[in-house]
Amino acid sequence: MTAGKDEKAYGIEAVSAGNGNLFGFLNIYKPKGMTSHDVVAVLRRLTKIKQIGHTGTLDPFAQGVLPVCIGKATRLIEYLEDDKAYIATIQLGSNTATYDIEGEITGTYDKKVTKEDVIAGLKNFEGEISQLPPIYSAIKVNGKKLYEYARKGEEVEIKPRKVIIYNIELKNFDEKTQTAEIFIKCSKGTYIRSIAYDLGKTLGCGGHLIKLVRCQAGGFEINDSTDLVFLKEHPEKVRELLINPVDVLTLPKIELNEIEHEKVLHGMAIQNNSDCAGFIILIYNKSVSAVGLIDNKKILIKKVFE
Repeated sequence: MTAGKDEKAYGIEAVSAGNGNLFGFLNIYKPKGMTSHDVVAVLRRLTKIKQIGHTGTLDPFAQGVLPVCIGKATRLIEYLEDDKAYIATIQLGSNTATYDIEGEITGTYDKKVTKEDVIAGLKNFEGEISQLPPIYSAIKVNGKKLYEYARKGEEVEIKPRKVIIYNIELKNFDEKTQTAEIFIKCSKGTYIRSIAYDLGKTLGCGGHLIKLVRCQAGGFEINDSTDLVFLKEHPEKVRELLINPVDVLTLPKIELNEIEHEKVLHGMAIQNNSDCAGFIILIYNKSVSAVGLIDNKKILIKKVFE
């Protein structure tokens, strides 16, 4: 699906938001059927700003929170919290090649499970777990993406990765259809498709993901997200909807006085009078002025935003 087709499908035309140089984040609700890259392409077209990026890919069939960085705020991506929360709907009774609804069925099972079985099975996914990523994923092995090996039918060794499941609980289970709706709060890099497959394996009945909604990404919540169609209809709202990085960055923050601000703008180190450590956000006039790094009695300037 090309960006041009997406824009037409969602009624988004090349209109100017009239906002000049924007700096901040947008909490976008990614609709089903679009890639995360498609969303960025639409926003570039809508705002006429090229420097736009998202903070974490969602598969095309998935939907929900997609934080987008506008302008120089793209340089702040690495400092955002990266935990995620999802509502995943898993179909038990069959496996697919991709571990989700988009893949061909590779096996079916006659075994039926109960709500109690599912609850017990989910206990295997609490805390730090070792997870094997799906073969149909963008992880690179020897410089090539896993899905490229899969499409060519080539063998490749996939190494398990450590991820953290902070919370996992069954929200609803339909025993007749054998579908489970599960809430999952997890660390960056967790594959929900793998959890669907592994849960089916644990229960001995197979399983694959049929629906996925990301309801939280770092400090961005689904209830505060904005629809793309709304932005098309109200392009003048872009600036109003823009989130000040100061409000979502969780690194320690230090307010600069005018003299310190002038030094920071020239990349000059300033005196450290705080008890902070590591990276910090330097603020002037309620806006991010720079990212600094504590070095004993000094604050070294790493990135300047003015």
